[in-house]
Formats: sequence, C-alpha cells, structure tokens
Amino acid sequence: MPKPLEIQLHKKSRTLEITFDDGVNAELPSEYLRVYSPSAEVRGHGPGQATLQTGKENVFIDGIQAVGQYAVKLLFSDGHDTGLYTWNYLYELATEYEQKWPEYLEKLKAAGYQRQ
Repeated sequence: MPKPLEIQLHKKSRTLEITFDDGVNAELPSEYLRVYSPSAEVRGHGPGQATLQTGKENVFIDGIQAVGQYAVKLLFSDGHDTGLYTWNYLYELATEYEQKWPEYLEKLKAAGYQRQ
C-alpha cells in the first residue's frame, strides 16, 4: 500500500491534505474524516453496528498525533480522539471519497437529517 509523503492540516479550509508516494494527493474535509472515523464509537464492534454520525458539519481537526510508522490519531474539535487512521485507511478514504461522501449524504437523507 502507498504511504504518505506529507500530511498537512489546513485549519482555515478545515481540510487535511495528504500526498502519497504513488502520486495520489487528496484534500479531505474534517467532517468527512470525522464521520468515517475508524473508531469503535463510529464503526461499532462488528458488521451492522455502525452509528450514523450527525451534526458534524462544523467539526474541525484540532491536532494530529503520529502513531508509530503506520498511522495518525486525529483530534477533533468535538472531543472525538479515538480511532487510528492507518496509512491504508487514509489511502482508502482519499481514493474512495467520490463514492463514500455521497453514500454518507444519502444515509443522512434516509434518516431524515438535514445538514446545517
């Protein structure tokens, strides 16, 4: 799997820019990273246990902590700081954004939630 060459937090635009060693470059919104957190709080402990995240439109990333040579921990403004974003998972989020983001918006709509 590709590894990040650079990870840069853009606080003003609330995005995390990641450049991978295979040339993939992505600017991922904080809200997207928050609602797709790899934490058990979001994903659950098994299939079908994920919790739909709502009210995350204004969340931003307060900080980034390196975890060894394989992941980062993102510290969000809503206090969420669990879940390790491995290089593989960040790459998946970067390369599948065009699929995952509309799926999330569709789930919100189906649940009757209106984004602010």
